[in-house]
Amino acid sequence: MRKMWVIGILLLAACSSVKVNYDYDRDADYAAYSSFGYFPQMVTGLSPLNEKRLLNILAEKMESKGFNRSETPDLYVNIYSRIYAKPQSSSISIGMGGTGGNVGGGLGMAVPVGGDYSERREIVFDVVDVKKDELIWQAVSETAYKESTTPLKREEKLQKVVDQVFSNFPPERK
Repeated sequence: MRKMWVIGILLLAACSSVKVNYDYDRDADYAAYSSFGYFPQMVTGLSPLNEKRLLNILAEKMESKGFNRSETPDLYVNIYSRIYAKPQSSSISIGMGGTGGNVGGGLGMAVPVGGDYSERREIVFDVVDVKKDELIWQAVSETAYKESTTPLKREEKLQKVVDQVFSNFPPERK
């Protein structure tokens, strides 16, 4: 029974984490870039307050990595997002069975964990070389989304997203 509780807690922890997929141009010289700005026609898909939160958090992260915000940047950052419903595929199964001689039998039951669907937010971060007008780095993040949360929780979630997404920016040459 104790193992079931541990598995349940691990599943819940996994559901609340930030998942990130990266891609980047291996030939780009990331050391040559020193400034950033936001794409001029950016439409984030976020509410105005969440957009402001995200841009402030991202600016702090980029500055901590040595990039200066500029009106004539080396890099543009473009952000867009969407909210979607993801079907729940997790379930807990309980089974019992027995055999006797050549006769077998069993009983099984599956109970879905959570509802039928969970809301997810995907945020895509594109980093573009301004002079070449080329995408050089992209990250796609996915997190659980809940509309009815406090402003502080929203800011904490956006901070986690930015921390996770930009943990691999700029990419190391290998």
